[in-house]
Amino acid sequence: MSIIPGIGHIDENSDLIALQACSDGFYKTGSLGVKQILTTGDRKVEFIVFEDNTLAYVKSLLGYPAYYPVPDVGIEKPVKAVLMDLDGTTVRSEEFWIWIIQLTTASLLDKPEFELEEADIPFVSGHSVSEHLTHCIEKYCPDKTVEQARTFYFEHTHREMEAILQGRGRKNAFKPSPGIKEFLLKLKSKNVKLGLVTSGLYEKAYPEILSAFETLKMGKPDDFYDAIITAGFPLRKGSCGTLGELSPKPHPWLYAEVCRVGLGLEFRERHHVVGIEDSSAGIASIRLAGFAAIGIKDGNIIEGGTLGLCNHFCDSFEEILEILF
Repeated sequence: MSIIPGIGHIDENSDLIALQACSDGFYKTGSLGVKQILTTGDRKVEFIVFEDNTLAYVKSLLGYPAYYPVPDVGIEKPVKAVLMDLDGTTVRSEEFWIWIIQLTTASLLDKPEFELEEADIPFVSGHSVSEHLTHCIEKYCPDKTVEQARTFYFEHTHREMEAILQGRGRKNAFKPSPGIKEFLLKLKSKNVKLGLVTSGLYEKAYPEILSAFETLKMGKPDDFYDAIITAGFPLRKGSCGTLGELSPKPHPWLYAEVCRVGLGLEFRERHHVVGIEDSSAGIASIRLAGFAAIGIKDGNIIEGGTLGLCNHFCDSFEEILEILF
């Protein structure tokens, strides 16, 4: 077992992989004060470890990687805020959106029978739409472009979302996660601020949470949550988009913004803030934003090799409540 600045204790069960050099070639183990270099199982984030601090190198399939400091994290009570992912954590919808990615790839290939492989799953969930599509293009149809893929993606999305709203779409596309209602109401009763965070674009993310709240009979999510942040609106010809495709999870910005701007909590209060995720990209995002990360089962945390970044890994929301209070 060893202690990594900003990350904490890691051992053979942490699933972090040792590297000789950072993938951009700038940092090498044993040079410039670098003690070791580690990467997550999905190789999306690399950690450059020095004596007293650690840097994270977040890779990008779209060509815009970034370095971030890795702040120390911890859980100090009372917990002031809980930040939660949408897909897979609050609402079980990952299968639906992976299916949309599959339909999009099938359209690019002009092969309606196309199906994604199990090995694709960590790369088509938890990141931005464009990164999901880039993975599929590089693997299955390198002669196509992300722009072509996005055109098909939004065609499929608009059609299927409209069908769902009319009651004739894919069955059980958006199901509230087991125990989520009791969990959210308990946090409310304790005056804990609640932030909802998703790498999904607004037009696909908001109908999900609205549908879940209608199922749970909890009113409007806008009234319930203290802050909601999505990856914004897609950049398309003829309309104005917002920043979101280049700065999603595992970058820290969505979690940092919902907490600092949405909830008004300063960085020095970060140990009183906890993030909950089911995806490897989300766990990395929470940690790089400076918050303790609680992983919940049934996502791709284990497959994505980020179990070592989780401060806790739980089977249920009931178990999480025991940690928080």
